[in-house]
Amino acid sequence: MTIKVFGHKAPDTDSTGSPIIWAWYLSEIKGTPAEAKLLGEPNTEAAFVLERWNLDKPEIITEAGAGAPCVVVDTNNPEELPADINEADLLQIIDHHKLTGGIETKSPIDITMRPLACTATIMYDLMGDDAARMPEAIKGAMLSCILSDTLEYRSPTTTETDKALAEKLAAELGLNVTDYAAELFAAKSDVSAFSDADLIRMDSKINEVDGVKFRVSVLETTAPQIPLDRKASLMETMKTVCAEDGVDHVLLFVVDILKEEATLLVPNDVVKGVAEKSFGASVSGDAVVLPGIMSRKKQIIPNLKV
Repeated sequence: MTIKVFGHKAPDTDSTGSPIIWAWYLSEIKGTPAEAKLLGEPNTEAAFVLERWNLDKPEIITEAGAGAPCVVVDTNNPEELPADINEADLLQIIDHHKLTGGIETKSPIDITMRPLACTATIMYDLMGDDAARMPEAIKGAMLSCILSDTLEYRSPTTTETDKALAEKLAAELGLNVTDYAAELFAAKSDVSAFSDADLIRMDSKINEVDGVKFRVSVLETTAPQIPLDRKASLMETMKTVCAEDGVDHVLLFVVDILKEEATLLVPNDVVKGVAEKSFGASVSGDAVVLPGIMSRKKQIIPNLKV
């Protein structure tokens, strides 16, 4: 059977590109049939990457399939995976997030989790000498994943390993990192066509803190005023998203990539308390600027308090 390779729901660039990279490696290098899949529509940046490197958009699936061989990348959180993930035949996990727990497997599996900024960086290392056989499109996907996840090295998750690989790939592809990153971020920032609910769910993860379930959403942009101009309607839509998604509150951070800061929308007293207890902020209105906050994985989720 063909192995399904997929990342998390609400796929960003890493969770779109890494399944493509690993499916290529399994199929073309290891001789094991594999196909990349998505658990939702890719965000605007990921869609740009697919077009830029002439990569086919993977099929969108909602179920892993009972007994189906699967590889999960860029997550290990059951909340971000198909509801039937524990019924599938999970073969491997490649990830760079904290261990969440809750996944059950049918037998011992191969798990690689490393404190790097990007799943694709881990994959390059796992390939060893075979990484030299990557075609241009796969290299382009890998570079895109790294620049996206590191916000062109601005994110505190960035490591020298990520940066060195990105510079190497860019040189091989004949690209200027700054110029190409600007293209990525412009695509990421173009959110005008999305509904408020789409924006809230676009790049989000569900996280529980002391029994309170949050949808932690991040909008990384070089044009923060575009989503901030929709602040009132976004906060109203949070109520609907909470009801539909079975969460208690939405934490929406608008990350200004260039200023290296985040603005957290504050729709109620609970979120106000989270901002004050988690980030030492002083909140007086319906939004608060958090200087230096760039990373959900390293700065936001680990610090959440209610």
